[in-house]
Amino acid sequence: MSETKILLESGTNELEIVEFYLDESRPGGDYRGYYGINVAKVLEIIQMPELTEMPEASHPAVLGAFNLRSEIIPLIDLAGWLRKKRTEKEPPKVIVTEFNRTKSAFLVSGVTRIHRIGWQEVEAPNNYVSSLTVNSITGVVKIAGRITFILDMEKICMDLNPGVEPDLEPAEAVRETVAHRNYRVLLADDSTMARKMIANILTTAGFKVHAEENGELALQYLLKAKARSRAEGMPLAHYVNLVVTDIEMPSMDGHSLTRRIKEDTDLRHLPVILCSSIITATLHHKGIAVGADAQISKAELGELAPRALKLLEAQAD
Repeated sequence: MSETKILLESGTNELEIVEFYLDESRPGGDYRGYYGINVAKVLEIIQMPELTEMPEASHPAVLGAFNLRSEIIPLIDLAGWLRKKRTEKEPPKVIVTEFNRTKSAFLVSGVTRIHRIGWQEVEAPNNYVSSLTVNSITGVVKIAGRITFILDMEKICMDLNPGVEPDLEPAEAVRETVAHRNYRVLLADDSTMARKMIANILTTAGFKVHAEENGELALQYLLKAKARSRAEGMPLAHYVNLVVTDIEMPSMDGHSLTRRIKEDTDLRHLPVILCSSIITATLHHKGIAVGADAQISKAELGELAPRALKLLEAQAD
């Protein structure tokens, strides 16, 4: 799967997803549920490999590990993680992924195809829907007359490995510097877990954080801040100083949000940091194209507060 073929133009608010399905057994009969994952996270789709059992696996859904071109990759039974009883009507497929600089594989019943959709077609799940899927859904989209759930793969992997979370405590020098400022950060991320984690990092460093669930809501917040600054005769910096945004989000993605900010004469001076699990070389070029001031992988969250401070200090000079 070539990145140059499957990734879309910068700031078009579109994405491509690999749609797959899980066949499950229910009291009333078998059921097929459809799910999706961003193409940018998929390395390849393979047949069921030969597994080696992992001693003391962190969760029953971790089936074992396999060797793929000299790399040891854990295999997760996605149906098991979602608390569903998978049935095998046909040989299953394995989706090999990479995000946050980590490779993982997910066992699914089968794969349908790649779909190109607009982020505005993706709805955020309500609390009830999220609770039925271990809070692992970030979006809901209708494709070919059926409902497809976009899964939060990062949350699944982090929940399976809670002990590997890095030390994200900001450096004392950063906290001391920010303590003498009144920096306000707008954060946009559709993942509840990521939103809380990033907000905590920034708040601990001394930043004041306002969080939104997607790019559309973040843009509305910025436009209201712009209107307030004009009405009250105050500089925009009185309301917001910096934007930190995820890339993958319902309604409006981070690339489109960044482009809208940089095209606005009043907002364009706001530094924007793209913070995503999929900062690949191709996506890095897309971030540059829409005007992002910095790009950080969620595997490098320890760098977020220092990078934010550096951008703000450079702007003040």
